[in-house]
Amino acid sequence: MSDSAQETPAQAVVGMVEHVLALAATWTHWDGRPVPADDRVYTPHKAIRRVADHLVDHLAEMEARLVGEEPQPDHWHASAVTGEADLAPFTLQDLDEARSRLTRLARVWANRLDALSDDQLDHSPGQGWSFRQLALHLAGSTYYADALGDLS
Repeated sequence: MSDSAQETPAQAVVGMVEHVLALAATWTHWDGRPVPADDRVYTPHKAIRRVADHLVDHLAEMEARLVGEEPQPDHWHASAVTGEADLAPFTLQDLDEARSRLTRLARVWANRLDALSDDQLDHSPGQGWSFRQLALHLAGSTYYADALGDLS
């Protein structure tokens, strides 16, 4: 990824997704053992789920705040839970699905962020981080993919 001080909020989100998908391209070689990271474990499906959920959660927050609504609280199980589906093999078809899902979510984010003025990005309505800060926070979602790393 490029230097975050010079990239736009949209570039930060798109770059995060590109980074995640580059690593995910190596996960079809995963041996089926969850990888420990901090106090959690990660698998390819769990990493993709967490990135997608994080994008959806904060997108819903931003859209609610833009129309003057209170954001709906999330009820994700997040990283605390590793479900049966998270333990499934990560196939080429799963990679294709992840590419479609995450690329589209990144595009929605980029389109929305690029449509906002610098003032809207920095002085965002409602409670919480500014939308610029939110985008930079999302860029940290590389954590989930980095926990697994390159498995080629």
